[in-house]
Amino acid sequence: MTETRADNVTWLTQEAYDRLKNELDYLSGRGRREIADKIEAAREEGDLRENGGYHAAKEEQGKIEGRILQLQGILENARVGEAPRTEGVVGPGMTVTVAFEGDDEEVTFLLASREESGAPIDVYSPKSPLGAAINGKKVGEKATYSLPNGRSMSVEILDATPYAGG
Repeated sequence: MTETRADNVTWLTQEAYDRLKNELDYLSGRGRREIADKIEAAREEGDLRENGGYHAAKEEQGKIEGRILQLQGILENARVGEAPRTEGVVGPGMTVTVAFEGDDEEVTFLLASREESGAPIDVYSPKSPLGAAINGKKVGEKATYSLPNGRSMSVEILDATPYAGG
């Protein structure tokens, strides 16, 4: 197996990997057959220009194919197990607490793949603007990232500890 660049790696728990693999297997097998049957049944109803069932089935087929490609990409770059972590340094698999500039509230979240959505706390992707800005930073350091509206936001890293599950 060849190693890919670290920023392309998606760290997944064994449970998340298995769940995504099962979803991929279903969609690329039975899911494709079921949607093909729906399309064929709708096609037999006649005029395709005014056939809502046909168009809905074709749209569903597009969504399935998109999800298959997304899952293939995630699983292709997945590493199962624990991401290498250093206490006090932000990285995938870490529970991170930050304070936003100008805000007294602290926010705590898990920095991990969004596919780890079963976590009992909010999950931020390392590829998100905030996740990318804080990745590799140490406790006490500040990071600035761009918001969707073009403005920038600064955060201070208050804590970074390995995620212990929940």
